[in-house]
Amino acid sequence: MSPTSKRLLHSQGLSPKRWFSQNFLDDPRVAEKIVSRAALSPRDIVLEIGSGLGALTVALARTARKVYAVEKDRDMLPLLETALARSAGVTILAEDILSVDLAQIAAREGTELIVFGNLPYQLSTPILFHLIRYRKDIRRAVLMLQKELAQRMCAPPGGKDYGRITVMLGYFAAIRPLLEVGASCFYPKPKVDSQVVEVEFKPVIFSPALDEAFFSKIVKAAFSKRRKTIKNALTASGLMPGRIDWPAVLQTAGIDPIRRAETVSVEEFVRLSNAASADAPV
Repeated sequence: MSPTSKRLLHSQGLSPKRWFSQNFLDDPRVAEKIVSRAALSPRDIVLEIGSGLGALTVALARTARKVYAVEKDRDMLPLLETALARSAGVTILAEDILSVDLAQIAAREGTELIVFGNLPYQLSTPILFHLIRYRKDIRRAVLMLQKELAQRMCAPPGGKDYGRITVMLGYFAAIRPLLEVGASCFYPKPKVDSQVVEVEFKPVIFSPALDEAFFSKIVKAAFSKRRKTIKNALTASGLMPGRIDWPAVLQTAGIDPIRRAETVSVEEFVRLSNAASADAPV
């Protein structure tokens, strides 16, 4: 039986860091199940976010051709290196994932990456947007998140769970739930359960926005004032002030200006972005 996370940490005089939101996966059976559900192959190049004590890293290294293990907390590195002593093909990157150039790694390996990670709650959204930024270098991502965020990622329009990250992921990717993981599988035990989801980035978007950067800005602006109508939120956002007639653009896109952003589907946001792009003076 492998030592628990608590014992490993205490052996080095360490404890979980609250400011890193550290909750270590403490059940190797869960790690094996994640790798199995993700259908990883011996050809795959994996990048793991937040390798911690290596519970998932070891399981990934048994199957993947190569694993890049990204770990920001340098205090974890001696324990991570010990856990990986018998694992071949693992490169440890002592970096913050938000500063890692995924395109450079993908280019070096000559293939798209598969990203794995147990994402800390307060950093989950910035990390998801980081992955969206590098979507052309990532085939898919298998992520363990707090169940609340996983539900937000898959939420339909019309409820409080539906938001900016829902729209952006819905535009760029397909999301599939893989596995639920109870809080008891972690040390320290979090207050909520987790869910593993697969984010598969679309190789082709069949109804694309004419300007994806502008589309992203419109989605951000629309959700910046959730209690306002979409017309008022866009007008108050300062996005191209005086250059776009938002009521007219919303009408062209077939969206009632008194609706709120949380009721607007991904397809409607694309129409809105395209109508605004056509309306904006050059």
